[in-house]
This record gives sequence, C-alpha cells and structure tokens, in this order.
Amino acid sequence: MRIRSLAFGPIFGQTRLTIMEPDVTDAPYTIDIGAYLARIGYSGPRTATLDTLRALHALHPAAIAFENLDPLLSRRVHLDPLSMERKLVQAGRGGYCFEQNGLFALALIGLGYKVIGLAAHVYINQMPGRIRRSHMLLKVDLPEGPYIADVGFGAWALSGPLSLLDEGEQQTPHGPFRVARAGEQFDVQTEVNGSWTTLYRFMVEEQLPQDYEVSNWYCATHPESRFTTELMVARLPAGRRLGMLNNRLSVHYPDGRTERRELKSADEIAAVLENDFTIRLPQPREEVMAALAKLVP
Repeated sequence: MRIRSLAFGPIFGQTRLTIMEPDVTDAPYTIDIGAYLARIGYSGPRTATLDTLRALHALHPAAIAFENLDPLLSRRVHLDPLSMERKLVQAGRGGYCFEQNGLFALALIGLGYKVIGLAAHVYINQMPGRIRRSHMLLKVDLPEGPYIADVGFGAWALSGPLSLLDEGEQQTPHGPFRVARAGEQFDVQTEVNGSWTTLYRFMVEEQLPQDYEVSNWYCATHPESRFTTELMVARLPAGRRLGMLNNRLSVHYPDGRTERRELKSADEIAAVLENDFTIRLPQPREEVMAALAKLVP
C-alpha cells in the first residue's frame, strides 16, 4: 500500500464514504455498512446521533477483539479500508488501535458522522515524557459538542464516547472515565486501584495518513515493540473486561473482582482465543500454533 492510497485520513472531513484505492482497484470502494453493523450486532437506527454513537461504541469492542497476532507472526498490518474490512469484518479477526479505530471511523463517516483522527502518547505502564504518540483515537463532532471515541485501547478501551466539554467523571458501560485538561492537551483517565490514572494524553490535532503509517510500522515491525514480542488480546463483553497477556488470562468485573488463569499449552491459548475472544485464527494454523507455543514458559 502506497501512502497516497491511505484513505481514512483524507475523508475524515467528508460526509461520504466512497474512496479510491489505486493499490487494490481502479474502481471506487465503499465499505459495507450493513456487514459492519451485522458484525457488531447492531440493528438500531442509522442516524448520526449521540445515542447511536453510544450504542455502536459499546458493541464494537464487545464483538471485535483487540489482538496483535499479525505483528507477533511478523506479518504486515495494512491500514487501507479494504484490508481493514476484510480482516476485521469478513475474516472474523481483531486488530490493534490503528485497525480498530480506522474501521470505526469509516463506519461512523458512512453513517453521517463528522470524524477526525487524533494521536496520543500512551502513559499507562510507561514514564511520561519518554514515549511516542503511538495510539490512534477519534474525535466525533455532534450537536451536543465534541466527543472522544476509542475502541482500540486493549483491555482499557472505552465502551462509550467521552465528552471533551465535561471534565468530571463520565460513566461508560465498563466503568468511569474522565477527560482532564493538561495545558493545551487532554488526559484520558480511569480509576486504577482506587485512584485516577492517566491512560494517554492527546492534542486535538488531526493526523495525516503518513502519521499513522509511521506509528503502525514501528509498532508492527520494530524488534523492541511489545506487539512483535508479546501476545496482547482484549474484549469487552457486557459486564466484563477480558484481557490476555501471552498465556495469562484475566477477567475483570465491575465490582472490582478479578479472575486470573495461566494457560499451559498452545492448544489452550488457541481455544481461549477462539472461544472467549471470538477470534477466527489466521492460516496456516501450524504457524500460529508454533508462535503460541513460545508463549508458554
């Protein structure tokens, strides 16, 4: 995919979804909104309202798992719309932030929302000031004001949009979050072990396709990137947060309980990926199983 063929950046300010993909076909390509809505289990109104956004935002991370199997298998992660639709919608796969929020942006634009892509510095488990803007999120403009949407932050992903105009606690289906000002930037925070913790910091500055391509290339190929060395998976069904790091499965509940289990074989990891995270494993399966076996101490 050549950079000039990346489509979701240039169309963020448009209200239609027909785009050109010269690397794939010379004909206009339009995402199948019906197939996407069926994939996440949505059958409600297709109006670009806050209520619809909230419903879509809850269903997407419940249906489409966060996963980094392609980088772990040394496979390229493509960000063009056709590739994202084929992988996350048609192939029953998941993806990481650039794919998750890239697809979500395309679907929202197809439904008539005004969306732009943003970038954030990840703070959770990292030292502030020594990190890259390696995370993609979205800004959605509504009559009620601007909202942040983010279905691609792994086990800490949002399950509901957050108002940029409200600095107080905001409830989502999976717990409270807030957006706190940090000078000209904003922090997305949630409660971790009883205290508000910054997950990431962003500026309201629209990103170009090249910006995401550079970050995506680093995350998916650099030998020091966690995405190339560890398995990270998450899904947000109603009432639970499912997360897996390598062979360690965690289930978090709203009342603060957490259940943890260590998986003891590649077969057990594969079964959890397919059954708990509803991921259709890529082929050839033997290559996947060999990679999963390396995750078991």
